[in-house]
Amino acid sequence: MVTRLLTLLAAAVTDLALPRSCLGCCRPGDTVCVTCWAATGEPRAFTPDPCPPRFPPTWVAGRYDAVLRSAVLAVKERGRSDLLPLLGAALAGAVAAAAPGSGAVLLVPVPSTRAAVRRRGGDHMRLLARRTTVELQRAGRPVTVLPALRLLRTPQDSAGLSAAERARNLDGVFAAGANTRRLAAGACVVLVDDVVTTGTTLTRCALALGEMGLQVSAAAVAGTTRRSGDRLSG
Repeated sequence: MVTRLLTLLAAAVTDLALPRSCLGCCRPGDTVCVTCWAATGEPRAFTPDPCPPRFPPTWVAGRYDAVLRSAVLAVKERGRSDLLPLLGAALAGAVAAAAPGSGAVLLVPVPSTRAAVRRRGGDHMRLLARRTTVELQRAGRPVTVLPALRLLRTPQDSAGLSAAERARNLDGVFAAGANTRRLAAGACVVLVDDVVTTGTTLTRCALALGEMGLQVSAAAVAGTTRRSGDRLSG
């Protein structure tokens, strides 16, 4: 943990020492310029192909191109907390699309493995969910974060796995707390994650919450590593 924190501190010092440039076009100035941010587009519905049974209705924040992808990776791997407001605003848009209306919303972040938390110096999705909550509350939406999910075991790295292999890899991984339903009473439950690929993780998380009597209404993610057959609308 100490080594990781020192690494994050060094990265933060380096980021402060170097001139700011846009994550998209690399022009000096803002972290993300207005033009590049506008190019990410609006939130849109996402359906993977093949689509796992009981995959929750899912919305992505925008085009997962240079800007959005760079921001997600910078927060995850470099501890760029200064980018959390940007990603929080993007994810808030996806949550608003996934759960329209003015009613109460409960955000349930997908948990990270212990190894990832140690490596990154914290759980980036909890931090992002909290920032998303701030953005939605500013818009007048009653929102809270409930870290209801936990890992029962550590899955292997999913990089390079097929959809079927990812599904087997996540069998029995996620579980929800026994008091989850009581804590979430009356709220629209939205799963939040950084990236969706095959949809297996979101599906397994929704099923784990369902086993405790908590119905997931939708999911919202920052982006998707879209494949040829996946469908994006909007």
